[in-house]
Amino acid sequence: MIKKLLLTIFLFATIISANDKLKWYGFDEGLAKAKKENKFLLVDFYTDWCGWCKKMDSETYANKNIIKLLNKDFVLVKLNPEKPGTVNFDSNKYTNGQFAGAAGVTGYPATGFFEPSGQFIGIVPGYLDPTNFTDLLSKIVSKDYLNQQ
Repeated sequence: MIKKLLLTIFLFATIISANDKLKWYGFDEGLAKAKKENKFLLVDFYTDWCGWCKKMDSETYANKNIIKLLNKDFVLVKLNPEKPGTVNFDSNKYTNGQFAGAAGVTGYPATGFFEPSGQFIGIVPGYLDPTNFTDLLSKIVSKDYLNQQ
């Protein structure tokens, strides 16, 4: 009886801790997963030298409420345009840097959003604190961006 209880507690703790983390994918894998799961795709465009990118990782992406929102409605991609790699999107093949440029990234960090269908929504430049990021995620999920002129 005690063994079953301990096993149940262990499994429950494992499930809870898994939900407290973000899972990041490469672009091609993330896009396929977003389409399959009917979730939005969020692309975090970052560089290794970017202090604001590191702040966004340590403060915004580490926020428990944001983790919960992201895990529920988004598939996440981290993309460093300065690293080698390719992105396949909209019947085109890009280097990471070309893709960032085509998406309209002009500085770092930048956050890109895509519909579950894969349609590009847009780029939000710069660091976003947890409050502003939460508001932005809510607007994406509710599709408020469709009402913007």
